[in-house]
Order: sequence, then structure tokens, then C-alpha cells
Amino acid sequence: MSRNYVLTMAAAAALFAGGATASAAPVEAAEPRVAATTADCQYPADVLDLTNWYEGLPIGEDEDPKDVMQPELATYGIDPWFTATDDCTGVQFRAAVNGVTTSGSSYPRSELREMDGSDKASWSSTEGTHTMVINEAITHVPEGRPNVVAGQIHDADDDVSVFRLEGTKLYITSPDDSHHKLVTSDYQLGTKFEAKFVVSGGEIKAYYNGQLQTTQTQDFDGAYFKAGAYTQANCENADPCADDNYGEVKIYGLTVSHS
Repeated sequence: MSRNYVLTMAAAAALFAGGATASAAPVEAAEPRVAATTADCQYPADVLDLTNWYEGLPIGEDEDPKDVMQPELATYGIDPWFTATDDCTGVQFRAAVNGVTTSGSSYPRSELREMDGSDKASWSSTEGTHTMVINEAITHVPEGRPNVVAGQIHDADDDVSVFRLEGTKLYITSPDDSHHKLVTSDYQLGTKFEAKFVVSGGEIKAYYNGQLQTTQTQDFDGAYFKAGAYTQANCENADPCADDNYGEVKIYGLTVSHS
């Protein structure tokens, strides 16, 4: 039985409106947003359908960052870490180098984690076909270590393949992280692009702007998709150690399907 769900843009016509955008100035934040940025959207869920996701944030207690599940996620946002863009065409994900991390990672994140209703999504690379398409832009990288992951496949233990920016070089990584496929060596911050993963028959196919980049063979279980900003820097390897040193991704549309 096929299962499909779609996260759509608030304004599809703006999907590939050209040009780089300047990153937003850092904003001090401690409480969820309660005021709308415009009359059209107040929360990220007003822009994207977040029914089958939860949001992991770079705030909370040490090694216990805040996760926002449904139904709370439907009316939740926190500026600047997880908020609708001012024009209501996308959602901003930001993680500072001094952010709270999980016990299994030394890097902070503001990411959506795939769900299957009230259960965490968990699928196999050898059964069915699993697809995620992200229309997005990486809009800021941290000083000192300008690396950000902007979408990934994760299995029961670790990331399997990711779209990863290192400075101006955008890569797709392999399941064992031994090989990086260079997608472009001159990525400009704010440039919108389409990232796509298709997993079927023990293969991962990764596409950039509709063009196949890699085909990787890997059997894995307990898999799920993630989308957002996973900053690959912390206070040990990046300076300054402050809220205004961060990675940021803006997502304008997502499609996830399983069949």
C-alpha cells in the first residue's frame, strides 16, 4: 500500500525566483513566536505541511535538545532557529555553533525528522521506493568551519548520504563517508537548488537540479529522511563561539513519498 505526503510552498510561483539572499541578522530568542511576520503566515506549519515530521532544535538542556512533536508543531516557531520567512515562501532553519547537541553528535542542528503518523519513520533500502525532494537554499555558514548539511538520509545508526556544503563546495557523501561527490565548486550562498534522493532496490540515487549525480549501493534499515540545517561546526573548531556564528538553510518546498 503506498503512502504519500507532501510539504508544499506557500507560494509555488516563487520557487526558483533567482538571486542570492542576504542572511538575516541574528535575533535574541528564548520563547516561541507568538506574532505573525506577515498577515499570511505565523508559524512554519503555515508555510509547510509538517504533519509527518518533528523538529529538532539547537536549544534546551545539555545533550537534550528540544524536540517539537505534533500537535504542538502545528502552532510552534522560534525566531531565529525555526521560523517562517518574512515573505511566507519558505521556512528558515538556523543552528549556531554554541547550540545544544544530541548525545550522539557534537554538532548542533535545526532539522525536521521524518515521522509516520505518531511513529518515527523507519524503512529499508531494499523494500519499496523512498523519495525526498527539497527545494532549498543554504543562506549562511559559520565562521571558522563553514560547513553545513542541508538534507540527509539516516539509518538506524548514522547518516547514510547527505548534501553537504564546505565553503563554496557542495558535495553528496557516500554511505561510509569515504567518498564525496563534488556537485559544484562555486556554490553562492542564497542560491536555490533542488536536492533529491531516491532509494530503491538497495540503491541510493542522488540528484541535483534534476541531474543524476551518484548511484550508490547500500543495504540499510531503520531509515528516515531529515531536512533543515545541520551545522558541522561547534565551539571546539569554530570562532566566535556565539549565537551569531551559525549555519542556516531556507526550505521552500519538500516532497516525501513511499511506495
